[in-house]
Amino acid sequence: QVPLVESGGGSVQPGGSLRLSCAASVDLFSISDMAWYRQAPGKQRDWVTTITRSGSTYYTDSVKGRFTISLDSANGKNTAHLQMNNMIPEDTAVYYCNVQFVGGKSSWGRGTQVTVSS
Repeated sequence: QVPLVESGGGSVQPGGSLRLSCAASVDLFSISDMAWYRQAPGKQRDWVTTITRSGSTYYTDSVKGRFTISLDSANGKNTAHLQMNNMIPEDTAVYYCNVQFVGGKSSWGRGTQVTVSS
C-alpha cells in the first residue's frame, strides 16, 4: 500500500474554512483518481468528493458549492487539496484520503479530524 500523507485538519467555527491536503509520492499516470471520504461519530464512512487524473471533479450534494477539490502534481508528488468553505457543524468528521490506482488497487490515509463548532 502506498503511504498517503494527510494534513490540514483542525477546529473551526461555523462559516469558517479549512484546507486539507493528501500527498502521494507516485507516478501521476499510476493514479486513476483521488478522493476524500468522511466518517462522523457513530456513522459509516461516506464519500465526499473525487478528482480524476484528468481533472474531472465530483461532489456529494451536501458539499456542492462549499467544498472544492484540486490536484497538484510536481516532482513526483501528487497532492489532492480539499478547500472547505462556509463550514457547518454537520461537516464534523474524520476525513480520509483515498487514492485509486490504475489496475484496481487503492490506498487510504490515516484520517484527519475536522471539527466545526462554536
